[in-house]
Amino acid sequence: MATGSLTMISPDDFDEIAVNGVRDYDAYFGTPTHDDHVLFELLVVGILQVGLSWQVAASQLPILRQQMAGLRIDAVAAMDEPDFERLMRTPKVMHNGRKLRAIIQDARAIQRLQAEYGHFSTYLWAFVDDTPFMMPAPDDDEGLPTRSPLGTRVAKDLHRHGFTFVGPVVTHMFLLAAGLIKLN
Repeated sequence: MATGSLTMISPDDFDEIAVNGVRDYDAYFGTPTHDDHVLFELLVVGILQVGLSWQVAASQLPILRQQMAGLRIDAVAAMDEPDFERLMRTPKVMHNGRKLRAIIQDARAIQRLQAEYGHFSTYLWAFVDDTPFMMPAPDDDEGLPTRSPLGTRVAKDLHRHGFTFVGPVVTHMFLLAAGLIKLN
């Protein structure tokens, strides 16, 4: 995975449905973002990645954008059982019911955080005082670290707010992807 660029992710960057999700996720990985929609898409990849490679998970982004109302938080949060059943029958959609339900449930949890904090990003960035948390970069042969005390702390708090599929590893990788944790 790339370590991200110095430019901020634009919310419009994720509007295109027919893009290469793997290329986009790799390009954005590590780029600080304060946009709730972008954060949600990065979280979706984290949820999908459990037990899979990040490439397989990220390849679902264009498909889910098409099948889940552009992955807009409010639209996903409004999905009900018939929507879920449709997704489970749709070709090319990852047919893991637990992960699809988690995406919907986590969109609802984001809405609650938005109501409480104004933005999902405000809630998240408060954990690092609006400055990316710096972690030592691993040696080249070690790969990315998969856990951190910050990731564990945020995961516990996300669970407290009703999120699911956000354990310490998923949350740590999500924080890395969103630029809240930086490797130096």
